Amino acid sequence: MQSINHLLKSKFNFSEEDITASRRQAALKKEPLTDYLLRKNLLSEGQLLALYAEAFALPVLAQMPIENIDNRFTDKIPIHFLKKYALMPLGPCQGNGGDNGADCLIVMGDPGYVHQLDDLVHLLGIRNYELALASRQQIINAINLAYDLRQDSAEQLVQDMENDESDEALNIAVTADLLDETSDAPIIRLVNNIISQSAKARASDIHIEPSREQIKVRYRIDGVLYDLLTPPKHIQAALISRVKVMAKLDIAEKRLPQDGRFDVKIGNTEIDVRVSTIPTAAGERVVMRLLNKTSALFDITDLGASPTHMDQLKRLVAAPNGIILVTGPTGSGKTTSLYAVLSHINTPDINIITVEDPVEYQIDGINQIQVNPKIGLTFASGLRSIVRQDPDVILVGEIRDRETAEIAVQSALTGHMVYSTLHTNDSPSAVTRLVDIGIEPFLISSSVNAVIAQRLVRKLCLDCREPGQYGEAALNRIGLSIQTAAGGTIFQPKGCEACVQTGYRGRLGIFEFMVMSENLKNLILEAFDAGAIKARAIDEGMITLQQDAINKVLAGITSVDEAFRVTH
Repeated sequence: MQSINHLLKSKFNFSEEDITASRRQAALKKEPLTDYLLRKNLLSEGQLLALYAEAFALPVLAQMPIENIDNRFTDKIPIHFLKKYALMPLGPCQGNGGDNGADCLIVMGDPGYVHQLDDLVHLLGIRNYELALASRQQIINAINLAYDLRQDSAEQLVQDMENDESDEALNIAVTADLLDETSDAPIIRLVNNIISQSAKARASDIHIEPSREQIKVRYRIDGVLYDLLTPPKHIQAALISRVKVMAKLDIAEKRLPQDGRFDVKIGNTEIDVRVSTIPTAAGERVVMRLLNKTSALFDITDLGASPTHMDQLKRLVAAPNGIILVTGPTGSGKTTSLYAVLSHINTPDINIITVEDPVEYQIDGINQIQVNPKIGLTFASGLRSIVRQDPDVILVGEIRDRETAEIAVQSALTGHMVYSTLHTNDSPSAVTRLVDIGIEPFLISSSVNAVIAQRLVRKLCLDCREPGQYGEAALNRIGLSIQTAAGGTIFQPKGCEACVQTGYRGRLGIFEFMVMSENLKNLILEAFDAGAIKARAIDEGMITLQQDAINKVLAGITSVDEAFRVTH
């Protein structure tokens, strides 16, 4: 076995002085030499693993064989111990011996932790094993997977609560990592299980809904609610109180609505949980909204817009001033689309300021203001202050009243680019809505560049979708003729493990772009009837929401039933 010093000199051209200085700095920080070299980027992790492999004569795994995980060790070894020292037992390692000893493989990120390796071997009763090296991230991912697979089922946790009469669980704060939860309190493990399983299933919301006889826990995946659990009524108080403790809400106040939030980690994933409670006749109802803070923001190319719509969008966002409105019901992806646009135009030479409720994603280089009506910071007051901050681009989370709309219009007319949202069913209805709020038609025609209506449709799971057989009546419901459908394959959902048996995996937008032409502006001045505006826009080539949904059905992206659900 060659020494680390010798290999640093021969393989990576370190001088004796370099090594001595590095050892001195590592000692000051009380860290191993190799950790110091990594932290200072003097060695890459790949180079370090190659160095370990030669120094200790150990193989390096390009890929962890995670199919060999035997997670029985999770009951004996704390997750933080394995993560801290990057140790992972693979195969039947628990109490092995005899001829089967070679099946136990212990993967290490740093073979210098020999004492910790001895502790692991002793705790698991391992007699024979082999060693291998892998990157720290691969080991951490395997550890997270093992402890995630270990988690008790929600049904089992509910049964454990039958004999648990302790209120101690309500006083325990939220843990840093739900996979690292060591509490024996069943209510804590139940709530953690609900949150972690919902996050694993890509749920956006968790609903705890009380009724007279029972409570129901449901989660929303890709916009649709599914049943998760139906616990007995008698654990309702403990379950809701635990969530309220995590969100730092008043557990004694059950007569008034409350809002709060908390952060959790599930392995490498950071989740921001927004909690809302309301009193009902059967008890408090709780909704938790899950926001994955580690997921990347959408790029505008990821929104699902067709090439025609994408060309229109790129031309619109390049305009120097005006208003672009995005409309649709709650949960239709309006804010996500606007964030994608802001990320696309976010360059150092423009000043972007937003006023939102709430600030869902924090974007570097953009100044974001959180609305707080309790102290008088509303959309209108925030927007009035923004225009004095020399902005180039302004995002208003939502136009809710006349004052906000008037300031937005005046900002657009004085050279600013304004993005905002409205709650209307389609693009032409936005004009009627603005008139109802109190904006003059001539101001609308002068300031609004375009109105974009959008919805979210679920994407068929590519692992299990199958050709569908649809009759003429089913196709006509979404405006698709049987002759048009005969030109391609229309798919339907089936359900598999990858899509949690739903048949769908992920969502994308369907859009309706109403770009303000001169003809449309003149029509708005004459009459602001939504039907007339829509007819004129279609004559000028506007693709409606229904037609965009049909195009995505014909492309095999979504199903006929999903297109009907969203567009009707």
